[in-house]
Amino acid sequence: MPSRKIYLCGPIMDEVDGHARAWRGRAKELLCADFTMLDPMRRNFKDREVDSANEIVEFDLQDVRDADILLVNYSKSSVGTSMEVFYASHVLHKFVIAFSPFSFKDSSPWMVKYCTKILPTLEDAAAYIREHFVAQHHQ
Repeated sequence: MPSRKIYLCGPIMDEVDGHARAWRGRAKELLCADFTMLDPMRRNFKDREVDSANEIVEFDLQDVRDADILLVNYSKSSVGTSMEVFYASHVLHKFVIAFSPFSFKDSSPWMVKYCTKILPTLEDAAAYIREHFVAQHHQ
């Protein structure tokens, strides 16, 4: 079983048409051969329920602590995503690899500062992760 872990960070609340699950499923296809994937959607908490709020945050933060790398879907502004990125990068000093449709000038300065790298697509981000965290072990 792969020893390195990737946390799949990105918007969940108010996502439409299963987008939050779809990109995470694709990320697993691209990377699960070499990494253990930590998907926050594996838990069945309901957003906006008082008794779940603290659990959602605490479990997500535990996944961030357990992960070696964050793979971030930066397709829209998200409070939770931003806080996880800041915590992972600034506090825990982890690699934070994002993919985003935004140009540099349209990106939040906070995301630019606290993401190690921002690439245009999920496939580009997965290739970057494989190149820098897997390739050297298979040569």
